[in-house]
Amino acid sequence: MIKVYIDGASAGNPGNVGIGYLIYKDNNLVKKNGIYLGIQTNNFAEYMAFIFSLIEVLGMGERNAEVFSDSKLLCEQLNGNFKVKNKNIYPLFVLAKNIISKLEKFSITHIEREKNTEADKLATEAVGFLI
Repeated sequence: MIKVYIDGASAGNPGNVGIGYLIYKDNNLVKKNGIYLGIQTNNFAEYMAFIFSLIEVLGMGERNAEVFSDSKLLCEQLNGNFKVKNKNIYPLFVLAKNIISKLEKFSITHIEREKNTEADKLATEAVGFLI
């Protein structure tokens, strides 16, 4: 099973945003990345971290993924427990659900920020600041 840890960061909301993600296969780190994405909102960054990381997973030929995020909103929306009310985020939600549909087995779990420090570090470094 592939395990993915994701995070988005913003300096201001909206502000400069970055994403970070780590991908593990059999508990071994196989990919990590931090990417600056310009001026956007924090929720945009959280969705883009999800989308970029799952595209990587599919590109590796994998079809099973467990995702961990400290964004409760993202997790609850993708699990169908919260509606997507922001019209700017809705297209990202649709894209995320489309990517999920390509997987055979998928889960997303909300974790505390303290358990997501590596993804957070990659995202904040991508923005060019440390929280």
